[in-house]
Amino acid sequence: MNQPTFFEDRTAVPLASRLRPQSLEEFCGQKHLLGDGKVLRKLIEGDKIGSMIFWGPPGVGKTTLARIIANRTQAKFIDFSAVTSGIKEIKQVMAEAENNRRFGEKTILFVDEIHRFNKAQQDAFLPFVEKGSIILIGATTENPSFEVNGALLSRCKVFVLQALSVADLTELLSRALTDPRGFGEEKVDIDRSLIETIAAFANGDARSALSTLEMVVLNGDIDGDTVHVTAETVENCTSKKSLLYDKNGEEHYNLISALHKSMRNSDPDAAVYWLARMLEAGEDPLYIARRVTRFASEDIGLADPRAIELAVAAYQACHFIGMPECSVHLTQAVVYMSLAPKSNAMDVAYMLAKKDALGTLAEPVPLVIRNAPTKLMKELDYGKGYQYAHDYADKLTSMQCLPDNLVGTEYYKPTEEGLETRFKERLKQIKEWKKRH
Repeated sequence: MNQPTFFEDRTAVPLASRLRPQSLEEFCGQKHLLGDGKVLRKLIEGDKIGSMIFWGPPGVGKTTLARIIANRTQAKFIDFSAVTSGIKEIKQVMAEAENNRRFGEKTILFVDEIHRFNKAQQDAFLPFVEKGSIILIGATTENPSFEVNGALLSRCKVFVLQALSVADLTELLSRALTDPRGFGEEKVDIDRSLIETIAAFANGDARSALSTLEMVVLNGDIDGDTVHVTAETVENCTSKKSLLYDKNGEEHYNLISALHKSMRNSDPDAAVYWLARMLEAGEDPLYIARRVTRFASEDIGLADPRAIELAVAAYQACHFIGMPECSVHLTQAVVYMSLAPKSNAMDVAYMLAKKDALGTLAEPVPLVIRNAPTKLMKELDYGKGYQYAHDYADKLTSMQCLPDNLVGTEYYKPTEEGLETRFKERLKQIKEWKKRH
C-alpha cells in the first residue's frame, strides 16, 4: 500500500493564487492609498469608483485591487484582458455596457495590461467613458504618460502602486505559513531570518515572494509530518537570480538608472553592459531608445547638438527593424552619448523657467510681441512697435520679449563643454549688442 506523501492532497493551484486577498483587510502594502482615511480606500468602501488606472511594477496588487472592487461594487464588473482581446471584443463589451446603462446599471470594465492596446483599441473606449456607459479601470506596468492615449488618460485618475517593502513581504509570507489557504494546515519549520531573506530576494514583488516560499517548502527536508526549511534550501532556491528580469519590475527601473548614470559618467563600457542586461532580459528597445533621447538633451544638449539627432535616428532604427538587429544601433547611441561632452544647461534652463512660469501665470504677454489678426486687436496696440529681426543688419533688435517683472532674468547659462562654447560666445555677443542698443 502506497503511503500518502506530504503534499499529495495539495491543490495544484499556485500559492500566490490561493492566497490572493479577498478584501482590503487582507491586502498587503500600498498604505499611501489604502490606509485608513486614504482616498482610494474611501472610494472603494463607498462604492464611488470612477475611471482610474493602476500603475506599478508586477506583483504589487493591481489586479487584486480590481477584484476586491468587483466583490464590493453594486455595478456589473467585466474583466477584460488586453492580451487576448481586440476591437471586435471591445465593441461587444461596449454594446453590453451601453445596454446596461439604459436600464440604470453601471458597468465597471477592468482592463489588465492596458498598455498592450494600440491607439485604435484605446480610442474605442473613449466615447463610452465620456458618456458614462463604463467606468474604466486599467492596470499597467508601463508609464501611462507614454502608453495610454492622452484623451483617455485625462479622464482617468492615476494611482501609483509601489513595490512592496521587505517588511510588507515578510508579513505576507508569515501569513502564508499560517493561513489555511497556504501552509496553515501543515507543519513548516522555517526561521524568521530565512523568511526575511526570501522577502528581500523578491524585490518588492508579492507574487515572486510567494512563489519562492512555495518552492523552498516543497524542497524542504521532511521529518514525519514536519517540513524543515534550512538556509541551504533557501540558498539553492534563490542564489541564481535569472538574467531575464521582469522588464516591468523594480529591477527595470534600477537598470535604466544604471544605464543613464553610466552614460552621464562617460563610461561607455558600463553603459554597453547595462544596455545588454536590459535587451537580453527582453526589455523593449523602444523604451531604451526613448530614454537615450531624453538623455541627449538632458545631459548633453548644445555641448553636442548631434546627440539628439543620433538618438532619434536610433529610435527610428529600433522601430523599423526591432530586436535583435537593432541592438547595434542602440550600442552606437549609448557609446556616443557616453563619449559626448556633457552639459545639463537645457534641463537647468527649463527648470528655472518653469519655476518662474508657475509663479507668474497671470503675467500678460508684452503687447509688442502679440499677434494682431483683427482690427480690434490693432486698435488695442497688439503688435505695435514690433521689430522684425530680419529687417535689421545684425538680425538683432532691442525689443523686450519677457514680461516686465522678469526683464533681465537669465535661464540658459551655457557651459564651456564641447560646442556649447560657441553658443556661449554667441550669447555673449548678443547680450553685449543689446546693452549697446
